[in-house]
Amino acid sequence: MSLMEQWRAALDTLPLVAILRGLRPDEALAVGETLVEAGFRIVEVPLNSPDPFDSIKLLAEALGPRAIVGAGTVLNVADVETLKAVGGQICISPNTNTDVIRRAKALGMISFPAFFTPTEAFAAIDAGADAIKLFPAELAGTKGLKAMKAVLPKTVPVFPVGGVEPGNMKEFLDAGAAGFGIGSAVFKPGDSAEVVYKKAKAFVDAWNAIKGA
Repeated sequence: MSLMEQWRAALDTLPLVAILRGLRPDEALAVGETLVEAGFRIVEVPLNSPDPFDSIKLLAEALGPRAIVGAGTVLNVADVETLKAVGGQICISPNTNTDVIRRAKALGMISFPAFFTPTEAFAAIDAGADAIKLFPAELAGTKGLKAMKAVLPKTVPVFPVGGVEPGNMKEFLDAGAAGFGIGSAVFKPGDSAEVVYKKAKAFVDAWNAIKGA
């Protein structure tokens, strides 16, 4: 299965991104395996975590075709290059940097930048983004998402990130969300694998209940 086929399969089945901010390399494998066991298929290690590229390399090697692994908080082209070198497959940013987007696509990765305005969203899409994340979603809210979705291309998935909980996913989905990025609600530094599993499973169960799976 190609990376894009794997990406489309994740979008069709469980488009939830686990954001593992603060993850350490020595806990990466346990947390990664736990997330996959719970049902997650996309895993992000933000680059402001301890030794993030070490964690990404470990996760990419261990999870292989079972999950798409990459980095978050990718702010410059040099980090895109390093991400590719350690086996990263998805390049996620908290902003709209067209140089980062274009380089990620040139290297064969999934590009997933953030936006907060229609101007940023269209700039990201024009640069080749595969999906865009509305960040911070708790500020834009469902009304903001719905208004912007009215003008954005229907073919580009929009993922709210920030303030997402099992209980408010349906509101965002009704407003046009295609999936979600989930940070501290699924992982906080120091969480055991058991805690991560319980938190992750709550999101998976909520998603399946909404979708009638």
